[in-house]
Amino acid sequence: MKRRQMFKLGLGAAALLMAGVTLAADTIKVGTIISVTGPAAALGEPQLKTLEIYIDKINKEGGVLGKKLEWINYDDASDSLKANSFAKRLIENDNVDLIIGGTTTGATMSMVPIIEKAGIPLISLSGAVVVIEPVKKWIFKTPHTDRMAAERVYEDMKKRGITNVALLSDTGGFGQSGRKESQIAAKKFGINLVADETYGPKDTDVTSQLTKIRSTPGVQAIHVFGFGQGPIIVTKNIAQLGMKLPVYQSHGVANEEFKKFTGPAGEGVRLPSPAVLVADKLPASDPQRKVVMDYAREYKAIAKAEPSTFGGYAYDGLFIAIDALKRAGSTDKAKVRDAIEQTTGFIGTGGVFNMTPADHMGLSNSAFRLLEIKNGEWQILN
Repeated sequence: MKRRQMFKLGLGAAALLMAGVTLAADTIKVGTIISVTGPAAALGEPQLKTLEIYIDKINKEGGVLGKKLEWINYDDASDSLKANSFAKRLIENDNVDLIIGGTTTGATMSMVPIIEKAGIPLISLSGAVVVIEPVKKWIFKTPHTDRMAAERVYEDMKKRGITNVALLSDTGGFGQSGRKESQIAAKKFGINLVADETYGPKDTDVTSQLTKIRSTPGVQAIHVFGFGQGPIIVTKNIAQLGMKLPVYQSHGVANEEFKKFTGPAGEGVRLPSPAVLVADKLPASDPQRKVVMDYAREYKAIAKAEPSTFGGYAYDGLFIAIDALKRAGSTDKAKVRDAIEQTTGFIGTGGVFNMTPADHMGLSNSAFRLLEIKNGEWQILN
């Protein structure tokens, strides 16, 4: 693969040149900004591996529009300021044709003004609805939104007769956007948020917040909104305190690591998730089955790891971009932007994408599968 990679785990352009690799003059330059290190590394690492697998595969199959993909990646180390700086570098120094990233909401939003001013397509891999609402001309995203996650959770709670809920969210960009959307969704579904606590993404214990929740009269369930280590710690603390309440998480923990590291404490946890985690449990009639099964098989074979929904977001972002390039028949940024916006019936790991000028994500709530951890395995509830 002819590429330049500017991240801690890879080689820089100079090293590649020293190794005798010649960068093609006539390439399609794909820039990516991924959180390979830092608090969001659990999200970024599978995204990086996914991009490496499929950019390599695309190039081996002849590239796109008769050109090889030249991949230029920067690790923002989960730092939005670094993401902002790398976006400038991709545009001004590297002259990329499009950008995929960032991994987090904070990283993406730090890039928005630069992207909009430069007029270059960006497909974000972050979760918050603020990325696409209000609509931004050059910004698109592949993950389901925090609003969708909150609504999916409260819809299930309502079915179970749960009306009094304790919300516990992290203070990062994703967690606070999720908190806001959960507050709105609660009103929509008739859910009373009888407790509303927060924790820091780097906190190593949340028993004080959980103790407050336990002492709140009438609490029937706990809803946690965050990603990374925080929700794992919360889930373990809940078990340690002996709190026998239904626990719901967001799609921010839809990965094997959450199930692995929570262990027995994770039993019974419910969360909305893309289909990647349950690829082999999808019925043959499901239009996503082949896509997610193929992705899971290829990822396992090459990365030697379990597939991740976060890697799936990168898969979707890359192939939506490739599909748009082909339909545009060019790397002209305005034409590619328009083609992304016209994406219709694209089957990805996250669902079936139907974008419009008013919707730069294009997924419905039905794209989410409600999962529960039962006997240490993911099970589809509905």
